[in-house]
Amino acid sequence: MTDIRSGLFVAREAELGEIASVTAAAARGRGGAMLVLGDAGIGKSTLIGEVASRLDGWQVLRAGGVEFESELPYSALHQLCAPVLDHRAGLPVPQRGALDAVFGLHAGVTPTPMLVGLAVLGLLSAVGRRRPVFCAVDDVQWIDAGSRQVLAFVAARVAVERVAMVFAARDVASVSELGRLPALTLTGLSDSEALTLLRYQAPFGHEAAIVQRILAEAAGNPLALVEFARDAGPFGLPGDAGHRVEHRFVSRFLRLPAPTRSVLALAAAEPTGDLVLLRRAMAIQGLDAVDLTAAEDSGLLVTGPRVHFRHPLARSGVYLSAGAGARRQAHAALAAGTDVDVDPDRRAWHRANAITGPDEETAAELERSAGRAQRRGGFAAVAAFLERAARLTPGRSRQARRLLAAARARLGSGAPSAARELVDEAERLQPDPVDRCTARLLRATIDYHVARSIPATIALIEAADGVGPDEVRETYLEAFASLMFSVDEPGRLRRLALHIRERVPQRQPPRPVDLLLRALVEQNLRPVDEAMPLMRRTVDAFRDHARTPDADPWWMERACVLSVDLGDSDAMEEIADRQVELARAQGAYAILPHALRFQAVARTIVGRFADAQVCIIEARAVDEAAGTSNLVGSDLMLAAWSGDVERFREIREKLRDWVGVKPTALHYAIGVLCNGSGDHEAAIDALLLVRDQHRRGAYAASVFHHELVEAAAYVGRPEEAKESAEWIGDVARVNPNAWTIGAHLLASALLDPGLGAQDHYRAAISRFAGSRMRVHYARARLLYGQWLRRVGRRAEARVELRAAHELLSTIGARGFADRAARELDAIGEPTLAHDADPLAGLTARELLVARKVASGAGTKEVAALLFVSPRTIDAHLRNLYRKLGITSRRQLRELLR
Repeated sequence: MTDIRSGLFVAREAELGEIASVTAAAARGRGGAMLVLGDAGIGKSTLIGEVASRLDGWQVLRAGGVEFESELPYSALHQLCAPVLDHRAGLPVPQRGALDAVFGLHAGVTPTPMLVGLAVLGLLSAVGRRRPVFCAVDDVQWIDAGSRQVLAFVAARVAVERVAMVFAARDVASVSELGRLPALTLTGLSDSEALTLLRYQAPFGHEAAIVQRILAEAAGNPLALVEFARDAGPFGLPGDAGHRVEHRFVSRFLRLPAPTRSVLALAAAEPTGDLVLLRRAMAIQGLDAVDLTAAEDSGLLVTGPRVHFRHPLARSGVYLSAGAGARRQAHAALAAGTDVDVDPDRRAWHRANAITGPDEETAAELERSAGRAQRRGGFAAVAAFLERAARLTPGRSRQARRLLAAARARLGSGAPSAARELVDEAERLQPDPVDRCTARLLRATIDYHVARSIPATIALIEAADGVGPDEVRETYLEAFASLMFSVDEPGRLRRLALHIRERVPQRQPPRPVDLLLRALVEQNLRPVDEAMPLMRRTVDAFRDHARTPDADPWWMERACVLSVDLGDSDAMEEIADRQVELARAQGAYAILPHALRFQAVARTIVGRFADAQVCIIEARAVDEAAGTSNLVGSDLMLAAWSGDVERFREIREKLRDWVGVKPTALHYAIGVLCNGSGDHEAAIDALLLVRDQHRRGAYAASVFHHELVEAAAYVGRPEEAKESAEWIGDVARVNPNAWTIGAHLLASALLDPGLGAQDHYRAAISRFAGSRMRVHYARARLLYGQWLRRVGRRAEARVELRAAHELLSTIGARGFADRAARELDAIGEPTLAHDADPLAGLTARELLVARKVASGAGTKEVAALLFVSPRTIDAHLRNLYRKLGITSRRQLRELLR
């Protein structure tokens, strides 16, 4: 280990080699990260420091946690990134804005941890292009939660960067975010290594008995060896070496003069090591440079550009043993010495630690700090400020409200258990009836976000009933939407619709979200022709809202669902595209994967299967980055329309044990798959299940009616399709457009297969030809060609079937294309095999990169979509160029044209 006084390094060569292998790989552009674990004093910091000292020409960045540090937002990132912040100039605008917000350079959209993580990754990548980067983060267990989350995100994505990251922590349990990193656990030195270090520490020697006692007491802990050698004598303290060392730091502190102890208490209470602030606080307490020098001479404190203790155990020992009164005095002096205009949040935190009883002024100051933390995206810090504010709040009612606000922040930061404890605490204060109802609703909201189960949804609805209807419109909307797409007793959705209709008054003027709630309710309670006008108004309101610069993307997905039920493909794609655009721009990563999946559904419905696949791959990338569940409904739908039986079975197998899958969606997908393959008996069996569930009050997307009409017509059971045909006709009358009228004409042709069907088929084809509904146009030509073959008009059938086969093959609807090929074969018309998909050998990530780059996206843009650095995208491009036998973006665009 390194001798603190001589700088000599003893032992740990194997461990040093392991970390050196990480830095050597990073220097070659193969970055990595490592977690160094071990007890206090075991040598983690010394080992990492030795590695850093050997990195000539590197950019070394350091950060460290401090015990008793406040949850100031992204404080560790400030330490780590401040020296290289100028490199942010070349980052994409959203990432640069995220760093500006985190560092308080200017206000903007509140950045999410994922966007901050992507920005830090981009920053380190930019620095790494000039010289390799070594990030050393010590005592990770004590850094703020926001920084820890961001650093874990970055550490998982430096594989192709010139960046090495090493984190030191006591144990992996305290840094679960980093638990997947390769870990190096430090144990005690061997007796011979310990003896070597001891001799360096005590060059004049000790008696043999003393040496043996030191070795036995230290148990291989390097810090213990150093400290015990310093105070050599007959001793023997109980407990582990770390506790014994801390006891020695405390003993040394307590023997010092009062002024020296005061300086050390100030330094222990100010974890940033700001020497200027320390001197200001000393002056407030009547201390001077002589006292600071005495603190340095004690061997506990080291001063330089910043002040730090020789070891975290020294700081914690000083802080705890200084006494409550001395700690409060230290924090009061530090608060007084902090410029309120420069660092109001740290000033508020010191003030809070300087008082013992309720203080509304300080509580209000902490509440304002929470607001600033919210704008910076420090969600855990928001909760910490609000909790502290609540503790200092006079009056039980106001205290309860602040505790509930802190609980909301804890839930938002991903800590539902902590949020529930704060709700419990608020309820123990016996708040007024309004706050009691608010607490009950918040508890139900926490349970709902944890479980997303039917019981949790029902409890959420019941809790919302106790709060004023104007305050819980969106709660009802979330519950309603949850039941729409969940497995449940079908009648429950209709009962909830009736309940909402009775309880929630119409708001004037209504917002788009108010219209959405009413439209969903009326859609489930009224005949389609009566509900359509409100559905139309709602979709139009969301289209207008989506075009505004500050639009909220949160509920747009539900408006997209309404647009499908309206048969409005233009609105469907426009709103879906805008939701994705807004979610990306705002860093709304809780929404983005859902938005991307509905964008995939919209692409599938119009026949843009390759684009749908790209949306799904990107959604998976967001889920992987955020650690959220990978929903597969859009995958299932795309597999059904593509006729990919193997993929469909694979997804369906995954769904068997997933209670969140709605049977109507699954059976609709089975209907599409079986109609595509020509197995209309299996199709109608599945689609009749959808119809029966829908009749009993369950939600089912209206497109199932189209599939049911075709299946019923082909199995000779047209009476089963009467209800669906009427529904299709009603929609066409109330909301006439190419899709709805084309679907109505096609249904008429299928259910009246006589000679009059020809006019309906031709009219339907004409309608679809003038729309974006390519797959429906191709299917209409397939159905017309089949009808022509059955009535003996083979030459005309050949034209329609050939056109259908070509377009369906191009789209990627293999099941329907194979069906067209069988029809052509039946009239003696061979079909040419289509060229193999040139992208078939690419991974999902490479496919996404290929599609995005071919569409004109730049490297930085694609990197942001996949939550990786531009160098990672360059690596993907090199791999896919090799697989495709090309060498440039121009060739890639030509290949995918």
